[in-house]
Amino acid sequence: MKRLEFIILFILIAACKQHPEADQVVFGKTWTASDKSAWAEGFAITGDSIVAVGTKSEIEEWIGANTKVTEASPENLIVPGFIDCHTHFMEGGFALASVQLRDAKTPDEFINRIKEFAASQPHGSWITNGDWDHENWGGELPTRDWIDSVTQNNPVWINRLDGHMSLANTAALKLAGVDNTIKNVMGGTIVRDKRGRITGVFKDNAMSLVNRALPDPTADQKDKALQAAMNFVAERGVTSIHNMSGYEDVFARARSNNVLKTRIYSGAALNEWKRVATKVSAHGRGDKWLRWGGLKEFVDGSLGSHTAAFFKPFDDTPADSGFFITPEHELYRRIKSADSAGLQVMTHAIGDKAIHTLLNIYERVAKENGDRDRRFRIEHAQHIAPDDIRRFSELQVIASMQPYHAIDDGRWAEKVIGKERSKTTYAFRSLINAQAILAFGSDWFVAPPTPLEGIYAAFTRQTLDGKNPEGWVPEQKISVEEALKSYTLRAAYASFEENIKGSIEAGKLADFVILHRDITSIDPVGIRDVRVVKTVVGGEVVYSNEKSAD
Repeated sequence: MKRLEFIILFILIAACKQHPEADQVVFGKTWTASDKSAWAEGFAITGDSIVAVGTKSEIEEWIGANTKVTEASPENLIVPGFIDCHTHFMEGGFALASVQLRDAKTPDEFINRIKEFAASQPHGSWITNGDWDHENWGGELPTRDWIDSVTQNNPVWINRLDGHMSLANTAALKLAGVDNTIKNVMGGTIVRDKRGRITGVFKDNAMSLVNRALPDPTADQKDKALQAAMNFVAERGVTSIHNMSGYEDVFARARSNNVLKTRIYSGAALNEWKRVATKVSAHGRGDKWLRWGGLKEFVDGSLGSHTAAFFKPFDDTPADSGFFITPEHELYRRIKSADSAGLQVMTHAIGDKAIHTLLNIYERVAKENGDRDRRFRIEHAQHIAPDDIRRFSELQVIASMQPYHAIDDGRWAEKVIGKERSKTTYAFRSLINAQAILAFGSDWFVAPPTPLEGIYAAFTRQTLDGKNPEGWVPEQKISVEEALKSYTLRAAYASFEENIKGSIEAGKLADFVILHRDITSIDPVGIRDVRVVKTVVGGEVVYSNEKSAD
């Protein structure tokens, strides 16, 4: 080869190796969630997407004169943006401005917090949310008599933290037109005292009797609640959420105004499947910021409210084994109809009977409607009968679970369902071993929308009361990386979005989080104390706390 030809060839080869200039380059220890290569030293971003991932020297080739370079601290860890697969997002936003009762430890503290909050509210305004937990003071349910004297000027309708029962004061009952003559509601419970007088506590479907009296928030109040919710989760490293149902108009308004900073998979109630199917037919399933097509339904209630459906009675109330909120025949009819329209069904089931029944329905519907990529989900999937664990994998049903619940409920669950049934409660390890898809979320407002606490819970299973230092049902622990994957790539799969997010890979959206410590290598007890340094969505910083970098 002549010298000139050699030089020309060399120049062409060198030119082929050059990359276009990236808008941003990020260096630091990176856990990618990719099955091909879990670790990297950095990545390059152009626009809102990742264009390259690799070693530092490989990524340096993407740096140009105008490239913004971010260098994480050696102690930091970069991970894909966390995806919270189960939220009641707007309710969480509204709750941020309401009375805070989750950690009230005694009835007196419960009453005093309500008294102080009521004193700051306009006369006649409703006091809602609250998230109280009667297990904090031994299990006695609150009554309206506790709070009537301190809330004379305000109707009160405050929910237990699981959202499956609420307490009304007398003022709220009067506005709702409810008195002691009211009849019971199918799929719900009205708690009464020995004289038959309503105590103020309503469970599941019975809550509709008071809900109907609640005034609708204004559009401005809704928009502010959404902004508060997005800011709150951004501080915790959450870049995408799945909203179980409602407030589609609020999300759509935020999207049209380009003010979303959290990506949203917007669910609707299952009985709205025709409307959602029409929307999908006319407008598709949305875009990278706002998507729809998921439908939420309930089989049963919750363990803490004794409304979860079990095959055998509760240990502490032998005459009670919970109940179905939605009758089995109606579940089947709705699920089959929605599935035949090509929509995703995401169904709440907590007790072993509820889960077993739902798996049977899913199996039947899949056979009758034929093969397709449907990704049925069971939300919570908390108390699984041992023989049903393998069926999640066999039927390709996603277990959409919330690990924080395990360390919360683990304080008292055994007194309700006993030691034997607890063995397959929050059965993370058993499900992964059975090759089921495990996607994680929080259930916010019910639990904190804090993935780091969820990862801590899944890895340690140390209950909130400190009484299980080796973990509650420790055989169900999973590794940090398994938990991370359930908050990222598997979570993206749960909304049909694994091709655009959930991992740090070329071609995917630049959604990522910088943590102030490497949670894969530190003492696991310290995971819950790790801070978020920066949250980035589509290459744009939506939260930054540089003081947390070191």
